[in-house]
Amino acid sequence: MPPWQVALALLLASLWMNAPHAAPVPRVPADPWWKYAVIYEIYPRSFQDSNGDGVGDLNGIAKRLDYLEALGVDAIWLAPFYPSPHVDFGYDVSDYENVDPQYGTLADFDRLLAEAQKHNIRVVIDMVLNHTSDQHPWFIDATRSRRSVAHDFYIWSNGLPQAAGTHRPPNNWVSVFGGSAWEYVPGIDQFYYHRFYRQQPDLNWRNPHVERAMFDVMRFWLDHGVAGFRLDAITSLYKDPQLRSAAALGGRTAQGDAVLSDAHTNNLPEVHAVLRRMRAMIDHYPGERVLIGETYVKSAAQLSSWYGGARHDELQLPMDTAFAFDTRLDAREFRRRLSEASAGLQGSQPLLLFDNHDNVRSWDRFGDGAHNTEIAKILATLLLTSRAATLLYQGEEIGQATAAPARVEDVRDPIGITGWPKEKGRDGERTPMQWDATPQAGFTVSEHPWLPVAPNFREVNVKAQLADAESLLSWYKKLIALRRGDPALRTGRLVMLDPTNARVLTYARMTPEASGILVCLNMSPQVQTVTLSGAAAGFAGNHFRTLLSSPGEISVAAPGTRITLPPYGAWIGAVE
Repeated sequence: MPPWQVALALLLASLWMNAPHAAPVPRVPADPWWKYAVIYEIYPRSFQDSNGDGVGDLNGIAKRLDYLEALGVDAIWLAPFYPSPHVDFGYDVSDYENVDPQYGTLADFDRLLAEAQKHNIRVVIDMVLNHTSDQHPWFIDATRSRRSVAHDFYIWSNGLPQAAGTHRPPNNWVSVFGGSAWEYVPGIDQFYYHRFYRQQPDLNWRNPHVERAMFDVMRFWLDHGVAGFRLDAITSLYKDPQLRSAAALGGRTAQGDAVLSDAHTNNLPEVHAVLRRMRAMIDHYPGERVLIGETYVKSAAQLSSWYGGARHDELQLPMDTAFAFDTRLDAREFRRRLSEASAGLQGSQPLLLFDNHDNVRSWDRFGDGAHNTEIAKILATLLLTSRAATLLYQGEEIGQATAAPARVEDVRDPIGITGWPKEKGRDGERTPMQWDATPQAGFTVSEHPWLPVAPNFREVNVKAQLADAESLLSWYKKLIALRRGDPALRTGRLVMLDPTNARVLTYARMTPEASGILVCLNMSPQVQTVTLSGAAAGFAGNHFRTLLSSPGEISVAAPGTRITLPPYGAWIGAVE
């Protein structure tokens, strides 16, 4: 038996014999750091290359901590940096307790933690619990024999009865990335399930030893000092034990598969018990560690369950992805979404975002081509003045656009290769960070970055926007500073004003002392005139003081008078 297999067998045998770690009663902080945090997602491959190989790395991130501190972020979330074959660019993990050599070493990670602490920045890391790489030692062992130690770490089926020499999957489930979700392994005459690529076999969370093993992985990084985890695909840990076929919903995917219900493969109730145990485990650690969830659900009522409902004992910050990706620039829509987030979460703190590494950038989803900067400033204002923790994605603060490949030959993301041209993959939102106007945008000295730099980097970059007081980056910096300095934007309740206005969104953030902030956002391409009333919000003051406005200066007189907002204008003011 090879040495790695001996070590694996010993590890798994130990897991079989040991009971789950007991956790004491969790400490509940009165005001945890994450509640009002600005969290900044970094896609390590594309942030900063420090060694000239064209791929971003951990030491590159460390070199940009001054920028992140000046921006005002409280924490960074690192997409996976673990050893991986990189079929899904790190979301196919082959070793959960190390660093891929492309990104550095474990010592480099520890140095990044230490340097981030000096800059008052916490580090949250991605944790992929739903699946592993097919190159992980567990899966290699699982495919050797049905009796192997790790075989039941994964989801297997003998398939449906067929004629001799033929093989048929147990049901009609399809992969998110195209084709059947079942892959046949001749050596053991069984199919394994994969929600994503076939090189990403799903773990069997109905096996308690999987939970023990993955919780130990999380403890490994908590012991290193991470501030918490962003939990990838967390809603899909459990699948229907009967493996029933999915209902057809009509239509076809970009890959040509039938569109199916995911009722048997996503949002199953068993996940919540795991999350409660996970929350108890991380609450055992000092420093208010946090669990952030990748939660694609449609409503605040559904999202509330991922917090643990009234118990608040599961995820602290499940992402409100409906707010991010199921909306258009419409005052009525955002009024409804913000009101639901305030009232429908049973007192839990919302986590709002507009961008991440998997979706077309908000610049392109919301922009009209003529007022993109003004619209981006409206989105930034929504994120940073509403009652929520905030998640930003690298480049969002300078208005990086999606730079999708023009030819299938240039696509790196496998989903773009199989789905072309309807699905162009996610390369476009993962292009390198645009730091300056030098070759390769200051991302790397290599002439061949892993993805090409977007063509507009000479005009759209950090250096140019730092020198421009009216730039989008300057707007973000001012907003974050305002949020940090004004208690109404941290703890104040949200009060909607002018609730029937179809074009302008107006709301107040109020403190118990009847002081606070007014926000007025014109979400239309026409000039709009509205009346701002401090009395309607319950403010005690009788004078407005402009704090921020865009585009340009927006004149505001005393409460009760009218304010004229230019197309896609934004105004933030204090009532005194």
